[in-house]
Amino acid sequence: MMRLATLRAMSTEATGELTLRPMESQADADAFRALNEEWIARWFRFEDKDRIALSDPHRTFVVPGGQVYVALRGATVVGTAALIRYPDDVYELSKMAVAPATRGQGVGRTLLAYTIEQARARGARFVFLGSSTKLTSAVRLYESFGFRHVPPSDLPELKYDRADVFMKLELEGAPQRRGANS
Repeated sequence: MMRLATLRAMSTEATGELTLRPMESQADADAFRALNEEWIARWFRFEDKDRIALSDPHRTFVVPGGQVYVALRGATVVGTAALIRYPDDVYELSKMAVAPATRGQGVGRTLLAYTIEQARARGARFVFLGSSTKLTSAVRLYESFGFRHVPPSDLPELKYDRADVFMKLELEGAPQRRGANS
């Protein structure tokens, strides 16, 4: 499992200096929408759930107890990811996106490590996701972090038509929950 010390070291490797933090502004929300619209339009069709989530990420993710995270290089958002809170200390990794110009530079790996650590700090027992066989690089990245393939029946219902890959990461040693807005 990747820990914060490893994450800090990764943030300056090959990718340049990255700042990782929760979404703070409308500009962050706009970048979240733009980065996700790019990959969805490239590979799939927009679904109603996409439109709702991207139009108001604060209401969709943060208000129910999750969070949206951004990775910045300087003042530019180059990556995003969200955690959706479910009952019983379970979180879904959703809407992970990296700017096309920075793909292959470790931004996604660093952002994923950070997001997993944030889930662990929130007391998550496990993190799950739905992806697609079309997104082979993303699936390989998740596998490299220890996500394992599971049948969809092992997870809360994912309502995306494009999801045909279902994965779960058990978080051993997750601390006790400190509050929804940690």
